[in-house]
Amino acid sequence: MKKNIITIFIIMMSAVIFAQYVNVDFEPGSLGAEWAWTVGDNGDNPPVEFVANPNTTGINSSTNSAMFTARQGGQAWALCFTDDIDPFEFNANNSIITIMVYKPVVSNIAVKFEGTSAPFELQSANTLINQWEEITFDFSGSIGNTYSRLIVIPDFAIRTEDHILYLDNIQLPESNVDPVPEPATAAPFPMHPSDSVISLFSNAYTDNAVNTWSADWDSADVSDVQIQGDDVKLYTNLSFAGIEFTSSTIDATALDYFHIDMWTPDTIVNPEELRIKLIDFGADDAWSGGDDVEHELSFFDDIIIADSWISLDIPLSDFTVLTTRANLAQLVISGDPNTLYVDNLYFYDMPLDVDEETGGVSNAVYRLGGNYPNPFNPTTNINYSLSKPGNVTLKVYDVKGRLVETLVDGYKSASSHNVGWNAVNVASGIYFYSLSVNNRSIETRQMVLLK
Repeated sequence: MKKNIITIFIIMMSAVIFAQYVNVDFEPGSLGAEWAWTVGDNGDNPPVEFVANPNTTGINSSTNSAMFTARQGGQAWALCFTDDIDPFEFNANNSIITIMVYKPVVSNIAVKFEGTSAPFELQSANTLINQWEEITFDFSGSIGNTYSRLIVIPDFAIRTEDHILYLDNIQLPESNVDPVPEPATAAPFPMHPSDSVISLFSNAYTDNAVNTWSADWDSADVSDVQIQGDDVKLYTNLSFAGIEFTSSTIDATALDYFHIDMWTPDTIVNPEELRIKLIDFGADDAWSGGDDVEHELSFFDDIIIADSWISLDIPLSDFTVLTTRANLAQLVISGDPNTLYVDNLYFYDMPLDVDEETGGVSNAVYRLGGNYPNPFNPTTNINYSLSKPGNVTLKVYDVKGRLVETLVDGYKSASSHNVGWNAVNVASGIYFYSLSVNNRSIETRQMVLLK
């Protein structure tokens, strides 16, 4: 009787261990065949095809398999990858990956994973030709890492002709991590005129060239995602992220603001902070030339709120140590949020005013800044500036376009102005504030009241 109990226990334990994996078998309607596979570095990049098993008499009797054509003119590392695997974390029970291959040559097969952790790749060569063979990869050196992309290089070699290769029965860890929380809605769409903007990243504008969104020297993982069709950068495992645009530095001398939209599921509690640093390479347009300047600003829990898009419009004058900004080359985002979505990173100014009498461009510049903080509860501050005096109205509207409150209505001097709004008697929600000068609408912006 005791022997039977032990046998049952062993069977149960085997089932538990086996349950750590899923089998990608490429059968119709099953894992693999329904996934989107991208082919790269392979000449004309013929797609991965799902075809009949070329040999059902060996160790692989399945009906179908995946076929990869490695082009003669492709790179040695011609690859295919998919993002349709469920996110997983390697542990002691799921770190052995197996894959069946059927190849006309002996060459290395590489299996690589990418995701929120650093990429990890292993290689191993087949020993059989035109026979199915199971190749084993031990990823125990990656325990604790989390991944969501599978990359396979089936024929890691220089080729003198095309090679037709088959893949089947890939044993992958089953999903064992919660998906990264994401915003329910896209970031607010920017409304600044394009001729007053130099953009790093935004669907609204043409972007300046960016060399990298995660520099070699930083400590963060970045991926491209979409929220309601809008392109967004997702940072995970964020300690500090280095964004470099060194090959196309930005001259922001004539610009006044830096804008960024951010969303995080992580709660920031004072004295935790999120920091934004700008670095200018100076007149020599090179790092460490003796004329580099940089300045970092910190934002705390009264500004960075979890589960809400935060729009920061930061006056460049706040970066007081940034005495030059004709060769901006780096942006560093750092601090306490471990997960951070960012969108609409750009520098901007307001366009010149049009003289209604002459139709020409005058030297009057009217600017409406972002409210600060945003979201807020229950008070916020709105800044605007006039290079010429004029009759100003600043009004707050609700989402239905109804006037909530008039904050400014009168003649104002040529200067920078700041007005506060106390929304203690107003319900939570999205509101819009609109600036007009001399009966001409200048700009309308959005703010969020969270109570």
